[in-house]
Parts: sequence; structure tokens; C-alpha cells
Amino acid sequence: MEESALKRLMMVFAAGCLGALANSIAVWLLAATGAMAAQGVAIDPPVTAAWLYPRIVWGGLWGMLFILPILRSRVVMKGFLISLLTTAVQLFIVFPLKAKKGMAGLDLGMLTPAFVLFFNAIWGLVTALAIRLGRL
Repeated sequence: MEESALKRLMMVFAAGCLGALANSIAVWLLAATGAMAAQGVAIDPPVTAAWLYPRIVWGGLWGMLFILPILRSRVVMKGFLISLLTTAVQLFIVFPLKAKKGMAGLDLGMLTPAFVLFFNAIWGLVTALAIRLGRL
């Protein structure tokens, strides 16, 4: 692998990790303030290393999708599009199959899909902005 390709992979992975950290902070803040509970959404994660580490690693792995040669000049739009993919995986694979929280996580509340979409959009935006800043 040539050096510039390796640097790009490292940059998108790190940016995805940063996006995941921002996403995790947003989840924690909205849970801690009771904003999600007030909307009938039962997402209140324990903020532990066991909760945070996999989220950050997966965020970095998802960040590697920014390598795809689409919307090169519109990295923020690319972030939102990729965040739709991460949202679909969360709602239609992770919640029903792994977490056993029903299709789209509806066992956690009717507005769960909206919160997941919001949190993943934060991931996409922060990841995209980190990539943009990394290119300076």
C-alpha cells in the first residue's frame, strides 16, 4: 500500500473515531438530562469503558467508508449519506437481532428511530468535518 493511501486510511479511521466520541457524548448528554426519557425513549447507557470503546472502534471502521469515491467535494453531504447507512444497520440489524429490542428499536420507544438518526447524523457531521480539517 502506498504511503498516501495509508495516511488517508488512518485519517478516515481517526475521524470516524472522533465522530463516534461526539455521538457518544450526545447520547450520554440527552440521556443524563432526561431528554430521551421525556420523549418515551428508554436509552440510558452506562458510561463505561465497555460501552465507549466498541462505539469508538466501530465509528472508526465506519469512517473508512469515506474512502469511497463519491461526493469527493461534498464531504459533509457524504457524512450524512453514510450516517443513513449506519442508522439502517442500527435499526434493522443491531436492535432486532443483537440487542433484541425489536425492529428499529421500537421496544425502547416509538421515537427511538428519530434519536438514532439524530445521533448518527452527529457522527457523520463530525467525521466529515474532521476529514475536511485533516486535509488542510
